[in-house]
Amino acid sequence: MHNREGLSFKRLWTAVCDYDLWPLYIAGLMFGIPVSPPGTYLTLSLRNIGFNTFHSNLLTIPKTVASMITMFLITMVSESVNDRSFVAMAEDIWALPFLVALYVLPAKPNQWKYFGLASGLLSFPYTHPIQVGWCSRNSGAVASRTVNASLYNMFVQTSSIVSAQIYRKDDAPRYRRGNSVLIAICSFNLVIMYPGIKIYYLYRNKQRARLWDAMSSKEKVHYLKTTKDVGNRRLDFRFAH
Repeated sequence: MHNREGLSFKRLWTAVCDYDLWPLYIAGLMFGIPVSPPGTYLTLSLRNIGFNTFHSNLLTIPKTVASMITMFLITMVSESVNDRSFVAMAEDIWALPFLVALYVLPAKPNQWKYFGLASGLLSFPYTHPIQVGWCSRNSGAVASRTVNASLYNMFVQTSSIVSAQIYRKDDAPRYRRGNSVLIAICSFNLVIMYPGIKIYYLYRNKQRARLWDAMSSKEKVHYLKTTKDVGNRRLDFRFAH
């Protein structure tokens, strides 16, 4: 497949049915939820605790700059240590203590304390670039790489729809119930999701290695010349984790 060739329904369906990438789609759905509502409601929350509109907008600058820096740094770390699963947990590790702190704040918090906690939370290292590259790498084939990355991004966009339902009007202005949900999701990501993805890909690589190592040199050459397996279906392909 080349960049001027049309995408057939068969290729699209093949990409959708690639179950080895489903864990990354789940990560795309879940990873951004813990930090999305506080970011969406930041200026509204700042106005509710006493800042005017101009100052509220101005106070969003520090977290934006800090997040750009942390995103760049965490991406460099991922490439340096050649790890995605554990490095991608950095966003949730960063967010969890700030979410707990926001949850325990009093009904009428000091405006600068709230600003500090909210800005600290939203300065998180954004791991989306790591996961997009991870999905592309684990696709294996050019024919499916773009489609799989697009499917991943669809789950990321769905995440925005889900996160928009967490902060509710009857929970305003402190959103304690909403923050408890965010803490639970953040904990799920840390304890179950990312370790589960790591274990799954290690298991799949071990399966492939067992089959591949059991073949003789001639069998390997014959397989490479005659196989119809492509991308991450090939026995000599190993998943990044």
